[in-house]
Amino acid sequence: MPKSRRDRTVALTKTTSRKGSDTKAKLIDDVRQCADDYARLFVFSVQNMRNERWKELRAEWKHSRFFFGKNKVMAHALGKTEDTEHRKNLHKISELLVGQCGLLFTNKEKEEVYEWFGEFSCPEYARSGNVATETVELAEGPLAQFPHSLEPHLRQLGLPTTLKRGVVSLVKDHVVCRKGDTLKPEQCRILKLLGQQQAEFRVTLHAVWTSGGQLEVLTHQAASDAASASDEEISDLEPDAE
Repeated sequence: MPKSRRDRTVALTKTTSRKGSDTKAKLIDDVRQCADDYARLFVFSVQNMRNERWKELRAEWKHSRFFFGKNKVMAHALGKTEDTEHRKNLHKISELLVGQCGLLFTNKEKEEVYEWFGEFSCPEYARSGNVATETVELAEGPLAQFPHSLEPHLRQLGLPTTLKRGVVSLVKDHVVCRKGDTLKPEQCRILKLLGQQQAEFRVTLHAVWTSGGQLEVLTHQAASDAASASDEEISDLEPDAE
């Protein structure tokens, strides 16, 4: 029986897409174009990243340009050495791209940017690994805010609950967390169910570069807090967000 023409072996190496390379090339071009077009460049880090808050921030600063989530590519675009830098002193900006940080290109005056981000913060629910900012204790008795169907889940999270006449109730006093504790996943879920927000989404500015080549380091703490952020926090963010 003759061999079918459709019966062909295709090497997997031939199916590799260049989409990733094209995306990186576009990001590099965009970063360099912004370095030419905008008067100032800020390096920032993000604490307690949340997608919704990030989108709101971008909308508020739609007159400027954010790049976030691709440190190595952004550093390559700016230049990692004095010989390869796109503009004067941009290689020093590349050295600050550590952890969960990004670039803000803007024509706003420095003082206006300092003031706005100095006042900007949003309360958020804590995630595993965050430090509790206050002690939360629950007294023995009914937890009427929870439906009876949630009682098994509350027990799985470690709450000593039971159903009494169809009402979720604590059989004894319980400490959800104490101030200064490193929160565990179960504690974070309980705090969220209780509506307790013990984290804060905020942006910290670390340095500013101006188109004339001047560099001002605002803080020597290079995103150390952000460096330990989980991949979950940034996995679905757009690396190059306008």
